[in-house]
Amino acid sequence: MSFIDLMGRYLQYPFVRYALIVGVLIALCSAMLGVILVLKRFSYIGDGLSHVAFGAMTIATITGMLAQKMLIILPITILAAVLLLKGGSRTRVSGDARIAMVSVGSLALGYLMMNLFNTSANISADVCSTLFGSTSILTLTGTEVWLCAVLSISVVILYILFYNRIFALTFDEDFAAASGLNTKAANLAVAVIVAVIIVLAMNLVGSLLISALVIFPAISAMQIRRSFRAVTIWSAVFAVIASLCGMVISILQGTPVGSTIVAVNIVIFLACMLIGRIMGRAYA
Repeated sequence: MSFIDLMGRYLQYPFVRYALIVGVLIALCSAMLGVILVLKRFSYIGDGLSHVAFGAMTIATITGMLAQKMLIILPITILAAVLLLKGGSRTRVSGDARIAMVSVGSLALGYLMMNLFNTSANISADVCSTLFGSTSILTLTGTEVWLCAVLSISVVILYILFYNRIFALTFDEDFAAASGLNTKAANLAVAVIVAVIIVLAMNLVGSLLISALVIFPAISAMQIRRSFRAVTIWSAVFAVIASLCGMVISILQGTPVGSTIVAVNIVIFLACMLIGRIMGRAYA
């Protein structure tokens, strides 16, 4: 059976179509925000927030609210994002130190609570699937797909509408403030959007691999492009390609979804790095 025929058979199943749609939308949003976070040197914010989301997932599990997990995970992760990105030179703890503290602390407390309030017969499998991703992306309901689609499309629309402000905020926050931009509100909006994307991405690649989904497409694009607009576009392209290829390989070969997507991202990065060196990063 040819590849096209095989994929045609799989695409007859709604859960496969749902997974591909959600995976592409999440990867697209992650890549666009990843460019901002990399340039602002907040690359590891994904790690910190994903571990917070893991802790929130634990709370949802032990309280029996796993079916309504978004009601717990999303507010907690948004609050953590606001606190982490608030920053400022007058804070007693620097930004990277805050991220490290929140990341390690949330992960440790989450795992501790799962052991103290064990509600599952196989806690190791639950922890592993949450941290590294699982087949949950293939078990999405219609409601979850619509929720992911609405949130993802909203992020893309907001990014396009406020592109100039995002550009100014990314490269020169002082100039953006001087030109009349409310930088505090803008940073707050970025923090909320980042938190939403992190929560959505947990189903795709797991808590420990979310940073790869955010960082790799942006870094890959920076190997062959220099302008902010070009890097953003190519980052989105690479993210979509990696997500689609990773999920297709995972479906056909039975490999872990998250790890496969990250592996494809690594291949794309290595290829871009090679192209960038050959061309001398001559692209504009």
